[in-house]
Order: sequence, then structure tokens, then C-alpha cells
Amino acid sequence: MPEKQLNLSNLEPAQAQKDRKRVGRGLGSGKGRYSGRGIKGQKSRSGSHKMRAGFEGGQMPIHMRVGKLRGSTSKDAMPIGPFMTSTVPVNVRDLDKFDAGAEVTPESLVDLGIIKNTKTDVKLLGMGDVSKKLTVRVHAISASAREKIEKAGGTVELLREPKAKKAPKRKAAAAEAESEEAPTAAAEESES
Repeated sequence: MPEKQLNLSNLEPAQAQKDRKRVGRGLGSGKGRYSGRGIKGQKSRSGSHKMRAGFEGGQMPIHMRVGKLRGSTSKDAMPIGPFMTSTVPVNVRDLDKFDAGAEVTPESLVDLGIIKNTKTDVKLLGMGDVSKKLTVRVHAISASAREKIEKAGGTVELLREPKAKKAPKRKAAAAEAESEEAPTAAAEESES
């Protein structure tokens, strides 16, 4: 069957257009009166379909109903506590990008693209080797990294003093008891 020739008299869209739903246009339309929303209630109101994710209509939400994990929320607790104590790791091998005699600081590490920004403290770790004499100023450093830098003739300065570790209460009490016993034993020996 030959195809009919296309002209202005037989133009038609490739897909039939569907008319949009016109609500609130009289009872005879089928979408009048309540406009397909039913009677009263939250979902009949305007803006009712803009609820945040996880909203349960005022009911106690699931994240508040379920039990919580036990654990410390003090500032020392990581990563649970409010003050996260994470650091950005930088390895010794990354310092080869610096010239000999250069000063390594968090800002210079950002300039060379080794770290993204200076918002988090920098900790230098000992993976790899360094052959250049560098002055390193970071927040924390591992013992092996410090050893490798000083072996290459460089120096290390900490931007923040390391925190003194708290001794467990039982060990601290035992140490106090021993220190009290030692003078009394020495006094007994001197008397005899």
C-alpha cells in the first residue's frame, strides 16, 4: 500500500496529546467539589505533600522509638563524642615533593595538593623514606616518621603538644599505694 503524501490537510501529531486534569470545575466533571482530595484531613490541604523525609504525621518517629547504642559521648570519645579527634594522615614518602631545606607545614601541604585543607590536624606517618633535609611542623607525628626525618638531617616541631594519656584508676591507685609503702620501708630499715 503506497504511503499517503504529507500535506497541510493531513498533518497530525506523532502521539496523541492528553488533556491535563482540570479539577474543581463542577460536579459533572467528575473532579469537582473536593477536587479528588477527599474530605478534610492533612492531605486535603495545600502544601500537604511537602513533608520532610522520615516524617510520620506527628507520631513518634522510628529514630526516636528504637533503642540507642551504649557508649561514651564525652569529648574524648571518638568518633561518638561531640568533638571528633580525627587527623589527616600524611606519609613520609609524600614529602619528596618538597625541595631540600624546605619547611613542611599544613599550609604548604595544601599548596602541593597533598591534603585538601587545614581544617583537620595533620599527623605524619612513617610509610616510605625521605632523603631530603626538611623542617617539619605538624600537629602529630609517629615515632618511625620522626626517626626517619631526623636520620635524614631534618628537624621536627609539633604545632600542638601531645595529650598526656590518663592512667587507669586501678593502676594509679596501686602506684600511690606503692609510693606510700616505700618511705615507710626505708624508715624501718634505718631504725634497725
